[in-house]
Amino acid sequence: MSVGRRDPREEQVRRMLDGPHPVLPPDLAARAVRHGGRRLRLRRAAVRTAAWLLGLALAAFLVWAGVEQPWATEPAQVTPPLEGW
Repeated sequence: MSVGRRDPREEQVRRMLDGPHPVLPPDLAARAVRHGGRRLRLRRAAVRTAAWLLGLALAAFLVWAGVEQPWATEPAQVTPPLEGW
């Protein structure tokens, strides 16, 4: 492409940027701050709730493991025969 010519898409973008800009509401920043604060509080509450649920599940598992002791083997119900004495 030659140095003097511009891309038609670039010209179109330049016209769009040079044109009239839309008027923004005067309270846009305040609304954005309120919305961001609300989302932050909801996210913190969700993380806090998830942490509590994880802690409760861990506590329940530890209680179950302490009571049931799944790592211990059950005693044999039948004594093996005594042969070869």
